[in-house]
Amino acid sequence: MKKNDKNNGVSLFSQSEYLIDQDPIEEIFALNLGDFIAENLISEDLAKRIGNNIKDKKAGLKKQLKELVSIYSLQNTLCVLSFDANAQQAIYSSIAHSIVQMLEIDACHIYLEKNNELELVGTTSSGAGLETAKKAFSAQETVFEDVIAVSMHCNVKSVGAIVLEAQKPISEEYLQLVESIGILFATSITLQKNIDETNKLLEDELATVGDLQHIRAELTALIGDLCDYQQSFVENLARAVDIKGGYKVAHSRNTANLAKQICKQIGLNEKTTDLIYYAGLLKNIGKIALSEKVFATNGKLSVDELKKIQEHSNLGVHFLMNINFLSEVVPYITYQQERYDGKGSPEGLKGQSIPFGSRIIAVADAYSAMTSDRPYRKAMSTNEAIEIIKSKSGIDWDPVVVQALVEITK
Repeated sequence: MKKNDKNNGVSLFSQSEYLIDQDPIEEIFALNLGDFIAENLISEDLAKRIGNNIKDKKAGLKKQLKELVSIYSLQNTLCVLSFDANAQQAIYSSIAHSIVQMLEIDACHIYLEKNNELELVGTTSSGAGLETAKKAFSAQETVFEDVIAVSMHCNVKSVGAIVLEAQKPISEEYLQLVESIGILFATSITLQKNIDETNKLLEDELATVGDLQHIRAELTALIGDLCDYQQSFVENLARAVDIKGGYKVAHSRNTANLAKQICKQIGLNEKTTDLIYYAGLLKNIGKIALSEKVFATNGKLSVDELKKIQEHSNLGVHFLMNINFLSEVVPYITYQQERYDGKGSPEGLKGQSIPFGSRIIAVADAYSAMTSDRPYRKAMSTNEAIEIIKSKSGIDWDPVVVQALVEITK
């Protein structure tokens, strides 16, 4: 490295003079492993310390693998529900029931590969569609016959299929959601099997440096895929929520993007901004469990229908608490209906006691909702929406957040 580059960062995948045995992945592991996929730079000083600290290549590799196994173990990565493998049948049946409720279809069946055969592991009724499931499993794509079979696969292999029974057509957005669930589950399952192999290799005193490097490369590739598929799942879930909620535009995405702009205007750090962005995408997640009929009416809602809508955020929080990688956004969604003057719900929090992310999402959501067409009204203009929000600054909404919105929409 040139002397005049002394203060510059070292590219994550480039080599520095401190690189260990010409292995570029060594530098990655100096980063916080939970965030390393998203990092772009590593300081030269840090690279130097890695070279100085890891003298034993094999011991260093084993240490890295143990850290990866710890961070990406089953309880931290399983995509939709955290569960004990011994409870597999009940949990997968629960997931099948959730899919039926979300899509408002007749039945759902989940098949997983075991000993080269597909085995029914979860269902809302008696299993059906096995032959179609086999076709989806082999082709690694969705197959449309009397039933619809969605492949559960990742870049490495197929692990099973999700079968959907429906008398009415299933929208593309809902199918994309199920497909993202299938891919995310497949990646999680494959990662866990890879972790099991890693644990065996760590116990093997005869394992070579080459063996350890190979399993590490497989692990990091799967982890990278997992991060991508988690984001895809969140985006597809948000899109399905918008469809269920009767929005003609991508309301959740608009809310999330606006929340991200507000974060940048205020000057929040990248991690906090990302969490608030995800919370913005999923703030209406509870609507996915409600019937489309509840949102389609142009007339007055019944007391029961109104109660269901008012409680949708509680349903959403319950759902998110069971999605491990999204657990950090739960507080932002829990308190999104609090008011700055303390007269909101669920806790009546006031001012700064309301999580900042919740205050940002509340403003972004209000503006996005006001400027979007709904089944029962037309969209407001930007000026109309801004004036309404400004009039409730310090009452409903945080004045700092409102001012940031005003600056963004000028």
